[in-house]
Amino acid sequence: MTKRILVVEDNDLNRKLFCDVLQAGGFSVEPCADGHKAIERARAFTPNLVVMDIQLQDVSGLDLIATLKDDVDLREVPVLAVTAYAGKGDEERIRDSGAEGYLSKPVSIGPFMAAVKGLMAEQADEAA
Repeated sequence: MTKRILVVEDNDLNRKLFCDVLQAGGFSVEPCADGHKAIERARAFTPNLVVMDIQLQDVSGLDLIATLKDDVDLREVPVLAVTAYAGKGDEERIRDSGAEGYLSKPVSIGPFMAAVKGLMAEQADEAA
């Protein structure tokens, strides 16, 4: 069964890049540009992974991660946080919000796909 990934990213270029790379990697992808619709889209799409931009225009990605982790149906879905904020303490703060993975922008394809596959493998291991 094809693994599903929800990409929450308000930058059109980044969202297209993430989606294209993930689709080329064999994943089913659901793009989401509006942070306010991200939780609703996650419930409808039931992703195996969420790629979450932390710096969304309309809502904090940290708040969305916390909402996902508080949702009984979505709390087990791993989150890969992607952010332009890469200051001291940011990764810890983002992981404390519930994100299992963290990458700083600009994101290179190799590390991005390695992080995605790593989180998918961890999820498969936990389900077994």
